[in-house]
Amino acid sequence: MPPECQLFGTLGCHLCEVAEAELMPLVEHGLMVELVDIADDETWFEAYSLRIPVLRRVDTGAELSWPFSADEVVAFLR
Repeated sequence: MPPECQLFGTLGCHLCEVAEAELMPLVEHGLMVELVDIADDETWFEAYSLRIPVLRRVDTGAELSWPFSADEVVAFLR
C-alpha cells in the first residue's frame, strides 16, 4: 500500500491543478492524497508560497517539488 501524501497548493494555482491531474491515475490505484490549501495556515503559506505545488509524504516528511511526472512520483513513493 502506498504511503499517504499531502499536496500543498492553493485555489487558482494553475500548476497545482496540473499536479492534481498528474496524480489522479495514481489516486485511482490507491494513492491517498490530501489536498492542503496553504492559504489556510500562515506556517504553510510561509513555507510553500513560492514552491507550490509540493507533494509531501506523511510518513517521512520527504517532499517532491514541481515539476514532477507520474513516474517520478512512483519513484518518490518507494
